Amino acid sequence: MGLFDRLSRVVRANLNDLVSKAEDPEKILEQAIIDMQEDLIQLRQAVARSIATQKKTEQQYNKNISEANSWQQRAQLALQKGDENLAREALLRKKATGDAAATLKGQLDQQVGQVDTLKRNLIALEGKISEAKTKKDMLKARAQAAKANEQLQNTIGRMGTGSAMSAFERMEEKVLEIEARSQSADQLTGSNLDSQFAALESGSDVDDELAAMKAGLVLGGSVSQGALPASGQKTSPAAKSAVDDELEALRKQIDNL
Repeated sequence: MGLFDRLSRVVRANLNDLVSKAEDPEKILEQAIIDMQEDLIQLRQAVARSIATQKKTEQQYNKNISEANSWQQRAQLALQKGDENLAREALLRKKATGDAAATLKGQLDQQVGQVDTLKRNLIALEGKISEAKTKKDMLKARAQAAKANEQLQNTIGRMGTGSAMSAFERMEEKVLEIEARSQSADQLTGSNLDSQFAALESGSDVDDELAAMKAGLVLGGSVSQGALPASGQKTSPAAKSAVDDELEALRKQIDNL
């Protein structure tokens, strides 16, 4: 392979790559519609010219047919008058105009076919342009959605590896830690309150029991005052032992509070 061929291939490859990268789907679609509309205008002009030519040929054909009929009538008139030479001349003119009319008829038929073909092509092109416009709007919307999604994915990718996302995640963890500490403090505060109220409730029961015992002692002392031993009278060992046991029981009860 020659050096020139290799350089040519490299240049064409680079140009194709540049063109592919430079192609914007939205702009290309718009330009394609513009080109199709320009083709439609040219086709309409061609149809108009063909119709005009057809009309002109048709007029010429009708004129030759009319002249041929006129020469036919003149030939008959000359023959009726006995002038065969004049009748022959009229027939020669009729033949010339008839031949011209036949030629024009062939051209006219051909032109009618061309006009019909151009009209069908014009209708087909109009339908394609209408369909292309609908597809253009749809493709433009899809292209815009694809570009937006690509930008979003690129943004998400940059956020996932960047410092901003890392800082966001750290702050999220810190908020969760603060919430956990707050919940723990609430639980501790609630348990302290429960223990304090429990202490108050138990203390109230003890106070009530002590008050009842005091009232019982006072009432018992007043009722059994005459049964107590007199001054200087010795208490029996059995009574002393019973008192000591009762005092010991009270001390244990108080210690257990």
